Amino acid sequence: MAIIFHITHPADWEHARQQGQYTSGSLASEGFIHCSKPDQILNTANRFYAGQKGLLLLAIAPARVEAEIRFENLEGGKELFPHIYGPLNLDAVTAVLPFEPDADGGFTRLPEHAPSG
Repeated sequence: MAIIFHITHPADWEHARQQGQYTSGSLASEGFIHCSKPDQILNTANRFYAGQKGLLLLAIAPARVEAEIRFENLEGGKELFPHIYGPLNLDAVTAVLPFEPDADGGFTRLPEHAPSG
């Protein structure tokens, strides 16, 4: 399985490093951590993070994730997104990259050195 991505804030990543695992607000409220495949991440960023600066993009190796990963669309669409059903073990994160929007607030490209698969 190819790399998957998750967008987060630096404070949340720092908290994860201190705790030894990554969790997100959605894990507590929805039961999983939202992720995207490489071909989905820019649309996800534009839909939920447009105009937000100072974000981080986590590149995750699914084969290393200890929690269950399900590909699903809970909004009834046809496009399936990877969801991690449990805390994310940090050794599954292969890269942590600054993820900044363009000057107009939109996301049109992955960060330099982002793994593609």
